[in-house]
Amino acid sequence: MANKLNSLAHTKWLCKYHIVFIPKYRRKAIFNQYRRDLRDYIRLLCKYKGVEIIEGHMMPDHVHLLVSIPPKLSVSQFMGYLKGKSALMMFDRHANLKYKYGNRHFGAEGYYVSTV
Repeated sequence: MANKLNSLAHTKWLCKYHIVFIPKYRRKAIFNQYRRDLRDYIRLLCKYKGVEIIEGHMMPDHVHLLVSIPPKLSVSQFMGYLKGKSALMMFDRHANLKYKYGNRHFGAEGYYVSTV
């Protein structure tokens, strides 16, 4: 995989991060229709913020993402946006999740991130 540089007005950048996050209580909830919808929501939200998904993998109880985040966004800003909006979208589409996870909190607090 070639390391292509991205650019903004006065910046050349290559910021790649490996991110892992889990559903609340680490329940094995990412399967079938939930998996497809969560994947689509993550793709859509990344596109809105200009974040490139290089690679991603969904396990039943966690999500791995290798993403390229522009330097104008901090990792914490992006993760707050991604986890918050994807949870709202999941609860709008699947109302039955509120019985498992409570009031519109699909993800657990926190996440793992490392630079690549």
